Amino acid sequence: MKLARQQHEVQLRVGQLLTLTIKSLGINGEGIGYYRKKIVFVDGALPGEVVRAEVTRVEQNYAAARLRSVLERSAQRVEPPCPLYHQCGGCSLQHLDYQAQLVSKQALVEEALRKYAGLAQPPVAETIGMEHPWNYRNKAQFQVGQKGGRLIAGLYKPGSHELVHLPECPIQHQETSKIVAKTREILEKLRIPAYDERRRSGVIRTIVARAAFATGEAQLTLVTAVPEIPRVDELIQELRRQLPALVSIVQNVNPHKTSLVFGEATRTLWGKPSIVEKMGELSFDLSARAFFQLNPVQTVKLYDQVKQAARLTGRELVFDLYCGTGTIALWLAPFAKEVRGIEVIPEAVQDARRNARQNGIGNVSFYTGKAEELLPQWAKRGIKPDLVVVDPPRTGLAAVLIDALLEVRPQRIVYVSCNPSTLGKDAGRLLRAYELRHVQPLDMFPHTPHVEAIASLERKTGGR
Repeated sequence: MKLARQQHEVQLRVGQLLTLTIKSLGINGEGIGYYRKKIVFVDGALPGEVVRAEVTRVEQNYAAARLRSVLERSAQRVEPPCPLYHQCGGCSLQHLDYQAQLVSKQALVEEALRKYAGLAQPPVAETIGMEHPWNYRNKAQFQVGQKGGRLIAGLYKPGSHELVHLPECPIQHQETSKIVAKTREILEKLRIPAYDERRRSGVIRTIVARAAFATGEAQLTLVTAVPEIPRVDELIQELRRQLPALVSIVQNVNPHKTSLVFGEATRTLWGKPSIVEKMGELSFDLSARAFFQLNPVQTVKLYDQVKQAARLTGRELVFDLYCGTGTIALWLAPFAKEVRGIEVIPEAVQDARRNARQNGIGNVSFYTGKAEELLPQWAKRGIKPDLVVVDPPRTGLAAVLIDALLEVRPQRIVYVSCNPSTLGKDAGRLLRAYELRHVQPLDMFPHTPHVEAIASLERKTGGR
């Protein structure tokens, strides 16, 4: 037995060249093939292709390989429009035709529900995509560094600390690309240095640009390692002159050695502390550190799908768990009797309450705390929801929250997922008391492997 296992392991080694037929795409956009029943992940390979790949890593249950050549090419393979696509790593599916991307994302959701929820035929609809799947990101967050005596701004190459300079980016809103490019030029002209992490010297760590699609307002945030920016008055003057869309210039100070972008201290250098964005009938003030969806066009479609799945009549009590800054709660409030949002981050709850006030919505309330604690507490007091909306992080629902939902048993649950795997696992547990009626995938981030999904669960007949 042991000898047989050792012989099996010898069959695959780092550096070995394999010829593989790619069967599907993985959750990170990599091609999936099989070598003697062992799964092999190949970055850049597409379903239907026969490829030559070099093994780079061997684990007990899988292997990873580098694409060396495509022997039989997929009809869906296209030339990536971004010249830095293969270096940057910000996208991983530009080489796949967009309609094929949508099909692959539907398949990801279906496979996750088959694998983790045990559903032979999961009720998954076709993915909702974008008419124009470019220039959709409203926020650019580019690291700053030095290379060859020049100041550069961009993203780190995957698996390295090598900064790739991005003069422009086809998935960024054109205004954010312009803000980053001009800011970099002005910083270089004024000789305001980038922060050097190894030497612990310099000033500018990150350039963050945000543009409001509906109002046209734009904000620049400079994340610095030190409190004072040299020649700051000249910097502001040049930024205002060359970037007329700016209404807010902000500094955030992060002196720590950390992977986190933002530090605790934020101050307005010029203009307003926030910009205004609108979605549908709602408006939102966005400060430098405020969370907001990165694709406003698709966010409206997402929230409309949540509203459709909720099937509200105006008589329901709705709980919005993991409510963040309250966007889903506020979207549903006009169609419900009352909406309660729960969020563990106090600053997000403050933003949610402010958003409710400025939009004149009075039938919503927001609470700081853990949903798995507040849900049963309210139930004991006779406050039970008709509908629960959950929009958890990629890790999915806490096990204790699933237990609380199975105890309280609202009539409907609408699950907004950003990770098919955790959706499948959580749905599998909820199926003890609920039926999965419909799942709607939605493409929030074209040319990346990420997919959102809105799942509708209905309490089984006879459930209390």
